[in-house]
Order: sequence, then structure tokens, then C-alpha cells
Amino acid sequence: MKNIFVTGTAGAGKSLLVSKIHEHYEKNNIFSTVLNLDPGVKNLPYNCDVDIRRYVDTETVMKQYGLGPNGAAIMATDILATSIDKIQIAVDSINPEYLIVDTPGQIELFVYRNSGPFLIQNLQADEKLNIFLYDGSISTTPINFVSISLLAASIRLRLNIPTINVLTKIDIIKKLDDVLKWSAEPNILEKRISETSHDEKYTLTTSILRGLNMDELVSELVPISNVTNDGISNLEIMINRIMNSGE
Repeated sequence: MKNIFVTGTAGAGKSLLVSKIHEHYEKNNIFSTVLNLDPGVKNLPYNCDVDIRRYVDTETVMKQYGLGPNGAAIMATDILATSIDKIQIAVDSINPEYLIVDTPGQIELFVYRNSGPFLIQNLQADEKLNIFLYDGSISTTPINFVSISLLAASIRLRLNIPTINVLTKIDIIKKLDDVLKWSAEPNILEKRISETSHDEKYTLTTSILRGLNMDELVSELVPISNVTNDGISNLEIMINRIMNSGE
């Protein structure tokens, strides 16, 4: 079994991409199943076979402990780790070739608290991979792009598994080629930063950019659209190459 985790900021399109990957595997007769790890989500664009809300959900935590939405979200996320045995049993009973994991919308709670990395490291699998989403609606300015790249690098360090960086919502990006060049040719991005930023902002942004490139923490982006399905096949090819060829 191979585990594919999908992470990204709220609204980046995680759940929809999970559904698209699952649909792609189904169409190609590859046995996959979906695990939802968001205890606070109301609606999902897919039928999940294993759902964390069966064991913990944010609304119940709010009522049981008298917490507000933020406090309940934190506690529910921490409780995730205590359900790992139940999750593993449920997944093993299905025994898919690919387990596609939809992570919580509040990425900072899942990744930077102990429960998220614990789950990722301890859910059993032959191979593990993380897909990090660059939200196409906010990644089109140089400053935002570098900021999200820094987040992507930070998450890769926290999770410590191979990562594919994906640019979502390409159907609404007017200058898509320019954005894709930023990840492939950092010198072009640095030039754009110099044209739009000055003084301390320029210094800080370019220092972050050079650090990321030096350590090779951020890879080139895979462009996709959950609306038109553009790029989904290319993403699956890259997943297969990393998981089955060890790249």
C-alpha cells in the first residue's frame, strides 16, 4: 500500500484534488481509497471510505469541553493521533493499492502540532508521498510566491517525506507561463521581485529565495486544474515515478 497525503492552505483545493486523483485511479482500474483527516469539515466532494469524523469531530468537542471553534479545532486535531489504531484497522480492512489522505484545512494545526507528523509517520505504508498545493489564486505575485514556497519548504521539513509541489486553479491564472517559470528559473523570479519590491522587503524576499534554491527545498511546480482536469494525468505520472521508481 502507498500513502498519498494532500496538504495546502485553506481553500487551495485539497479535497477536490483528492477526489480527482481517486477518480483517475478508478478510471484506470487502480484500487484506491480515501481517508478524510479533517474533523471539522462539513461537506466533501467524494465518498470517503475512512472518515476521522467517526471517531472525533469538532462540533462534539465544542459541546463536550465547552470550547469555541478555534479551541475545539486545536483539541480535535490533537485527538487525531489517539485514533491511529482505529484508522489503521479500517484502512487495512480495505487494503487499497493507494490510500489518498485529505488533511485538515487548517494546515498550521495539522503540520506544526505533533499529531499530524505522528499520523503521517505511523500510518503503515510501503511508500509515502506528500502533495503540497500552491493556491493559484494567491500565488501570482512574486512576494506571495516566495511566501508560499517558504511554507512548502517548512512543511517538507516537518513531514520528512518526498513532496510534489502543485500549482492549482491554473484555469484562472492569466499569466500562467510566468508563474511556472518562477519555480523553474529562480533568477527570473528574483528579477520580478526587484521590479516590484524595494529596501527591506526586497532584501528579505531575495534572501529567502536564495536560501530555498541553495538547499533545493522547493521543486518545480506541476500545474493542474480541478475544474478542467488539466494536469491530473501528469501529476499521476509523477506520483508513479516517485513511488515506484524511487526518484
